[in-house]
Amino acid sequence: MGGGHRSRSKFLLIIVPVICVFIALGWIIIKTFDGEKPVINISPDISYISKELNVNVRSQDYKSGLKSIVVSLTQGEKSAVLYKKDFQGEILSTDKNIKIDNATLSIKPKELGFIDGKAILQIWVSDFSWRNAFKGNLTTLEKEVIIDTNPPVINVLTKTHNIASGGAGLVIYRLNETVEKTGVVVDDDFYPGYSGYYKDPFIYLSFFALDYNKKSVNKLHVMAADKAGNNSVAGFYYHIIKKNYSKDILNITDNFLQMKLPEFEQYVQFDENLTNIEKYIKINNDLRNESYNIISKLSNKTDKVLYWNGPFLRFNGSPMAGFADDRSYLYNGKIVDRQIHMGVDIASLEHAPVPAANSGKVIYADFAGIYGNTVVIDHGFGLFSLYGHLSSIAVKKGQMVSRGDIIGNSGMTGLAGGDHLHFSIIVHRTYVNPVEWWDSNWIANNITSKLEEVSSMLDK
Repeated sequence: MGGGHRSRSKFLLIIVPVICVFIALGWIIIKTFDGEKPVINISPDISYISKELNVNVRSQDYKSGLKSIVVSLTQGEKSAVLYKKDFQGEILSTDKNIKIDNATLSIKPKELGFIDGKAILQIWVSDFSWRNAFKGNLTTLEKEVIIDTNPPVINVLTKTHNIASGGAGLVIYRLNETVEKTGVVVDDDFYPGYSGYYKDPFIYLSFFALDYNKKSVNKLHVMAADKAGNNSVAGFYYHIIKKNYSKDILNITDNFLQMKLPEFEQYVQFDENLTNIEKYIKINNDLRNESYNIISKLSNKTDKVLYWNGPFLRFNGSPMAGFADDRSYLYNGKIVDRQIHMGVDIASLEHAPVPAANSGKVIYADFAGIYGNTVVIDHGFGLFSLYGHLSSIAVKKGQMVSRGDIIGNSGMTGLAGGDHLHFSIIVHRTYVNPVEWWDSNWIANNITSKLEEVSSMLDK
């Protein structure tokens, strides 16, 4: 009995230290031979480098910690180190090692001796792991980039540009390269330019507009930004025709409110304590803004085809209200609201057939808030026409229509007090005066002649 007890004691004296050694070795191996590689993130995800580019390189290794980082740019036989950092660290106490490094690099390729063209951005990040013959885990990233330090060249081809307050204009210009964004800047508004009208893909058309209340501008020019972020602008001769619009008073009666409000109960949430006139004011403001937003979103997309030709048709009837009329709403002798009328109202026979003002694609045929039953036609290159208050709609979204095709019938849906057509012309979200587009002389002088003039240039 005694001998057996002593043998077990000796065995334990030997095996326990051995187990402890193996545990310690296992801990060291797990701690120092981790196989998790460092992670590299670039922000923004670049494909182009302009004359100066700021880029953030984030390196991280949550296990053994960061050991070294090298960022370089290579073009042919030329190479330059953009960033290099070696970290101090401990092998067995990796919790103290640096886990994350954020480096913001300002890359100026010309100062580094690089030329425009393809290059390789390379990043190497290693950690303190004992793997790979004690060299650590290594993560590499190679990204092909294009160095482009020259801004686009803009050549405006049209010579004169007369534009009225609330009116539209056309600029035609040529670029020397493919760009990310281009168009006309009018103060805080932007009107995209589109290629596709001419065979030359670098010739752009930009229909632009001036808000009804503008008599002057601080900025009116063509801009272009390439994929590298290089920007350029070019001015052009223009003349602003100052125009004033009328004021109008609309008398709101209780009979009108009782007749019209039920139509909107499914579209507007009313507080039960609101009076009828308060409900009307809510519709006239909140729903009006929603209606404008619907049209604004529609006009963000357009076909790069000039569908229309010649002056736009005017609905046959008597004018009821003009474009940009400053409307005051009178109730019981008191002005309760004020809005700007962004279109022309024309009254004819009840439920009179409404023709498409010009050829294009139907992009909306549905109820649209204050406009009621509405049709919107895309005429191409950012030009749209809107037909509101219809009693019925005779076309569908996506349908192509020709000038004069019947798209519906006049009515009094939406905020209309009687049967009529509300007609608007929109240039990329900006409502403009339809009277210009009915005028064959205005079309010839401001649109057609410019298109033909540039065509003649190209034929020479």
